[in-house]
Amino acid sequence: MKVTLIGVDLAKTIFQVCGVNQAGQQVFNRQIKRDKLIIFLAQYPGVTIAMEACSGSNYWGRELEARDHKVMLIPPQHVKPFVKGNKNDRNDAFAICEAARRPHIRCVQPRSLSQTDTMLAHRILERRINERTALINQLRGLLNEYGIVVARGKEQLRRELPFILEAADNGLTAIGRQYLCRQLEEWQAADEAIALLEKAIRQHVRHSEHATRLMGIKGVGEKISSAAEAFVGNGSGYKSGRHFAANLGLVPKEHSSGGKQRLGRITKRGNLYLRRLLIQGAWSVIRYADRGDDRLSCWARQIIARRGKHKAAIAVANKLARIIWAISYHQTDYKAA
Repeated sequence: MKVTLIGVDLAKTIFQVCGVNQAGQQVFNRQIKRDKLIIFLAQYPGVTIAMEACSGSNYWGRELEARDHKVMLIPPQHVKPFVKGNKNDRNDAFAICEAARRPHIRCVQPRSLSQTDTMLAHRILERRINERTALINQLRGLLNEYGIVVARGKEQLRRELPFILEAADNGLTAIGRQYLCRQLEEWQAADEAIALLEKAIRQHVRHSEHATRLMGIKGVGEKISSAAEAFVGNGSGYKSGRHFAANLGLVPKEHSSGGKQRLGRITKRGNLYLRRLLIQGAWSVIRYADRGDDRLSCWARQIIARRGKHKAAIAVANKLARIIWAISYHQTDYKAA
């Protein structure tokens, strides 16, 4: 029986590979070691390879596409309903084949090396910022144990902390000052690491035509443009701007039945990091909407008047996502007026 589709359940060292024919019948379902996978798949030239979009899938997608295979990276939530019986590698690999055979399944394109490099900078930057936030919160809690309370704001604490450590009459012990000094040094090191990552992102945007084009959109800065370039690519992985916005979770949840439509809050699916950046960019549009006469500002003012600023922020973020997709897909410049 001729194999027309192969499903690969990715792992660290041992992969489960399932091949099916045109009728969907299983031809083989076996384990393959990591270093033997490419050699094994070379026996089936031109056959479609399906995998879950997970860690390592972009690497294998690039490698297999370079060998003239059609690659389908399927989101894991679309594969899970096809797992029959108990969960194991054999059933997972066959479920990938079943999901890949659905006519309306939407797949993810493997990221290029350039996109991976950009996404790497954003992932590390996000972790560094979260670690710095945790450090600042810990500093405030430790100071509160000595009865020292500082006003809200990161910069306020940064200004006050050296004076707190130097003051002799604030109740801090010698051991407490020693530990807090180390915390301050750790904070300064985190600031330096974050500054280096942000500088790398700025340099990337300056040398990227696509990212520079995206920065022409009102509310889109260096972080949003570079993150969108890494996540969207050329936009061909999405049917429309609305599909891209829905992929980011910027559309309402729906729980409709009996012909009655019920819409709730946004789904919050997809890339949390890019969605958060777009909402921050939307707030910058809303903040200065009264001063702008471009179409986006005028539209934002209408939404604010009808639904308030918080719902308008989500609507503007949705609009920014659609504009980003349109510019990425059609390779055109943003026209504000």
